[in-house]
Amino acid sequence: MKMKPLALSLSLIISAFPALADKPNTDLHLMPYPQQVTLSDSNGLVVDRNFSAKLTGFTSERLESAVQRLNNRIERQTGFFLTTPIQAANKTPQLIINVKAGAPTDVQQEKEDESYSLDVSSTQAVLNANTPYGALHGIETFLQLLQNTPNGAEVPAVNIEDSPRFPWRGALIDTSRHFIPVNDIKRQIDGLASAKFNTFHWHLTDDQGWRIESLAYPNLHEKGSDGLYYTREQIKDVVAYAKNLGIRVIPEVDLPGHASAIAAAYPELMTEIKEYKIERKWGVHEPLLDPTKPEVYTFIDKIIGEVTELFPDKYIHIGGDEVNPKQWNNSKAVQVFMAEKGLKDALELHAYFNQEVEEILKKHDRKMIGWDETYHPDLPKSIVIQSWRGHDSLGESANDGYQGILSTGYYIDQAQPAAMHYRNDPMPKPLQVDDKVHTDESWETWQFEAPRKRGSAVTGTFTLITAKDGTRRGFIDYKGRSRRAVFDIETTQGITSFWMDSWMGQTKPRVELQDGKLTGHMVVGNAQYTMTGQKIAGTDIENNKYPTAPYPVALKKEQEHLILGGEVTLWAENVKYDTIDLRMWPRSYVIAERLWSAENITDVDSMYERMETMGNWATVSVGLQHEWNALVGMKRLANGKDIRPLQVLAEAVEQAQYYHRHHEKSTYENYDRFDPLNRFADALPPESLEVRQLNKNVTAFIVNPKDSTAKIQIVEQLQSWIDNNDALVTMIDGNYLLKDIKPVVKHVTQVSQLGLDLIKQIETGKPLTANELESAKKLLNDAQQIQDEVVVSAAYPVEMLLHAAY
Repeated sequence: MKMKPLALSLSLIISAFPALADKPNTDLHLMPYPQQVTLSDSNGLVVDRNFSAKLTGFTSERLESAVQRLNNRIERQTGFFLTTPIQAANKTPQLIINVKAGAPTDVQQEKEDESYSLDVSSTQAVLNANTPYGALHGIETFLQLLQNTPNGAEVPAVNIEDSPRFPWRGALIDTSRHFIPVNDIKRQIDGLASAKFNTFHWHLTDDQGWRIESLAYPNLHEKGSDGLYYTREQIKDVVAYAKNLGIRVIPEVDLPGHASAIAAAYPELMTEIKEYKIERKWGVHEPLLDPTKPEVYTFIDKIIGEVTELFPDKYIHIGGDEVNPKQWNNSKAVQVFMAEKGLKDALELHAYFNQEVEEILKKHDRKMIGWDETYHPDLPKSIVIQSWRGHDSLGESANDGYQGILSTGYYIDQAQPAAMHYRNDPMPKPLQVDDKVHTDESWETWQFEAPRKRGSAVTGTFTLITAKDGTRRGFIDYKGRSRRAVFDIETTQGITSFWMDSWMGQTKPRVELQDGKLTGHMVVGNAQYTMTGQKIAGTDIENNKYPTAPYPVALKKEQEHLILGGEVTLWAENVKYDTIDLRMWPRSYVIAERLWSAENITDVDSMYERMETMGNWATVSVGLQHEWNALVGMKRLANGKDIRPLQVLAEAVEQAQYYHRHHEKSTYENYDRFDPLNRFADALPPESLEVRQLNKNVTAFIVNPKDSTAKIQIVEQLQSWIDNNDALVTMIDGNYLLKDIKPVVKHVTQVSQLGLDLIKQIETGKPLTANELESAKKLLNDAQQIQDEVVVSAAYPVEMLLHAAY
């Protein structure tokens, strides 16, 4: 059963996790949502300018600074100037923070006691925690509860018992591809703490830059960084800043691939010795450390030694992903070495290399983290596997006894809908559908291919099973991947559609299945791939074979504890210092909830409502700049004009999701670090909440055309986009940066007008002519194509109106 967070009520005492009222006036917009919440019918705690907090039990400089931050943020949220000094002796504090004991170790561990309880009455709030980590989280909850109400600034009377579901809740930020200044890094750490994350994974080296000052190998930062690197003092400062907020900092030094910056500094360490330069293009490149050279391991030993001086955490991430074996395969010396060691291929050589690196880490009292490719049964069980390949890879390593964290589905550089992240649980699950055909059921299997602009085509089969009562279920077998359930199978006006979450994000085939031929589209995120195929098996085909495929890796019960959690992952091909907040927030609160809160907290409508509230709260209380990033981007594009027309346009469109933007840049040979991130797409959030609401209203209208509320909201929304056209055209004609979105503006206006016409058509029952139908289909298809890296996503709910009109 789906659950929503609690509504505040003065007349009801509510236990943990009951359903929300349909439209409560005041909700507990907490995120991540606590494990247990009980609201009282008594008055809440009024917070005024005389607010004070007092530490009892264990105290420390970290906790004292936490109380000072609490006061500062109350001032931000309320506008007060607090008059009472912290822990004033002559005043009863409004908040008592009682910490039982200090952290058990000076260096934060991957598993700490982060639990807390918060009890708020009309006279006082008491926060109890066993360790400072729980206290830090409880303070964030207190600040989220604080609202400016008709009665003043108030915290509701509530009792909360809370602790995280997973111990590892992190965020990777890539500062190699685009350098991010220290102050911007610290601001993201503020955000992580506010969302109860506890790990900052700092991606510091890659093909495009080495960002760590090195005393042992100074060419790394002098020749491998374009002068953009973090000094040793800056790194220590960031680590100390994060520690003060309860955030571990784990460095990533990519080995043996993603090594172009190392090659530019020390080419003699590469398998092929030649002159190298820092790589400017994105992608997977050839420079590869030579695992046969002793000086390579000397280099790694000294670098790890320097890294351990800067980062006290027990873990160091070695990357290890996307190794292009070309240089190893072409090297006679490497091939001889492999023969001597009995290594049959590049995969075994990579495993050998990782074993050597693991020994170096052990020497420095450090543990290894690596991406999926580092997993090998000869490595000790102390390593952690971070999965970008998915739940199957994560499950396989966990079943073999290795700890793991999930990043698949949490790639926030891809501009996915928040709902997709929210559905993505770190725990591997078995197949979510009955894929067996039973008596009196029929089935059909279709083979498909969907070419992409970059990389290989998406291929595989899907199978639809029809039960005796006409209900349908199904599954999809992508080539090289395990079987996955598909959902909401529908056939409307000859178009069969269903959806699933794939490695690409939410994926929705929309196809015609006629005369054994498949034609249509695969919508990935919000953009399309052309999809073709044919029927290859089914009940009505003689001598056919029911499809087989590997099943999802199901985790053994006794291995579930090895899934430590997950990490938000922000790669920086399309991110720089003035867009990073817009990519990170407020979506990261959604992923934080999936990693912290109970597994049954899954209501999507509640999530979106709370995420929007959190975005506003984080701007005011935390100082995050997602709203500012969008504002600055719009102002640059408006060139001194009123930005409102661009903001209205942003309601109807979205940046192309998944890696569509990367593929577009690659197609037009702009896939490099010099491609400016100054497009309209770069000023947009990951998804349009207005389009999401339009979709809900259209659904309600189609179900009940007499629903006047839904109709009024649809008409108002579409008309506002039409009325915005002239101002936009004038603005576009005056600024070269906007010229490429002119077709987008035209499509928004045309799609909006079509939507209004279709509403009238549905109400009157007047059928569309053949020409009108074909014209409407063409317009919607054209609007759904990627133009200047954006998609007119409003075309999808208008397409629903079209289907309802004929």
